[in-house]
Amino acid sequence: MTGAVAPAAQHADGLDPPRRYWAIAVIAIAIVMAVMDGTLINLALPLIALEMDASPSLVIWIVSAYQLAITVSLFPLSALGERLGYREVYCAGLLVFTLASLVCALSDSVPMLIAARVLQGLGASGVMSVNLALVRFIYPRNLLGRGIGYNGLIVALAASAGPTVASGLLSVASWQWLFGVNLPLGIAALAIGSKALPGNPKSRSPIDWTGAALSAAAIGFFIYALDGLGRDGASRSALAQFAASAILMFGLYLHQRGKTRPIIPLDLLRIPVVGLSSLTAVLCYVVQSLAYVGMPFLFHDELGFSVVEVGIAMTGWPLALAAVSPLSGRLSDRFSAGRLGTIGLSVLALGLSLMILLPDQPSILDVVWRMALCGIGFGLFQSPNSKAIVGSSPADRSGASSALQSAARLFGQTLGATFVAILFASHPDAAAQGTLYLALACALGACLTSFFRTLVRN
Repeated sequence: MTGAVAPAAQHADGLDPPRRYWAIAVIAIAIVMAVMDGTLINLALPLIALEMDASPSLVIWIVSAYQLAITVSLFPLSALGERLGYREVYCAGLLVFTLASLVCALSDSVPMLIAARVLQGLGASGVMSVNLALVRFIYPRNLLGRGIGYNGLIVALAASAGPTVASGLLSVASWQWLFGVNLPLGIAALAIGSKALPGNPKSRSPIDWTGAALSAAAIGFFIYALDGLGRDGASRSALAQFAASAILMFGLYLHQRGKTRPIIPLDLLRIPVVGLSSLTAVLCYVVQSLAYVGMPFLFHDELGFSVVEVGIAMTGWPLALAAVSPLSGRLSDRFSAGRLGTIGLSVLALGLSLMILLPDQPSILDVVWRMALCGIGFGLFQSPNSKAIVGSSPADRSGASSALQSAARLFGQTLGATFVAILFASHPDAAAQGTLYLALACALGACLTSFFRTLVRN
């Protein structure tokens, strides 16, 4: 294996085979672990609560701590990647993630498991923060869209397969094995990645530890406030956290003003295509979250589907997304993200409109093809949009653009879940249907911002 990887030369325009294929394999393994671990543990939460005699409100932090750790550290770790190297941060993230998985599997209390999940989230953030930056250096420029399309396919399959893999493992083993399976995968990815992943030109600017701390605190307070808003409404605690986030963000702005490489990449957001693509991404991931969280309630509570039927109905979207992602990646090497995104988001809006117009007693097939239409539209948007964010940014800011894309996804998904929680708290009888209308409104907004990209230049 080592002999197959090491000799191949690295060029400025991507890697030569076979080293490229080894690097792609590492990316695939790492992103599957990082994405899937965000959903694998969900099915085991009741078992963990029962086994460790813990309350649901405490156990839910096993999930929340992981997501929060990723979100607050994305931008600082991407900045570290530009300074120390993307490969180095990626491999360090893999190492931390793998070791933290072992600690998770050995945890004998919920607080210990939550602490291990924080470490695991930091490791996953090391992977996600520079993932697309490495993809940019792995593939030649004329194949970048295809590479991002394959990356989107892997993310979609990992996210959709999480519950199935978890239920299969839990049927034959204890919940600890949900983390134990990461050990051989992590070790293999580290062994190959240390030789196969490409290097990159490194920045000589000093690491901005103050900016990193301010950005982590500001984003952390904001995400925690959104979570509180979804659970408790506009409570004093949530409002105080929003206020703390605003103060910290203003302090970060003053600290970062005039810097050529700010932690929060305002320099990239000033590039019209990057800024519009980031806004489009946030809106689209709000749509996805609204649909994924809200539609099961619609199918089960209002349409009377069984649990199995709900699962079948929900598969249309992720399967269509996975099927379309490689194609949309290839198309993005020929057509602009603005054009492809506008077409895809129009299809997504059409699919959501048809979901709203479902007959009173729909069959499973009635739902599945509409959900598949949504997935096709989302897939046509996702890969070209990611390429627009990364490909339109300067090469030496690939880490920041990679983190920007991941942050847009996480922020949109968090915001969408918050909207669902607020709707169910304020209008429980109409919430499920309300999520569809809100998703349609956000899809139309995303379609508009995508169209604006066709009118501007980088």
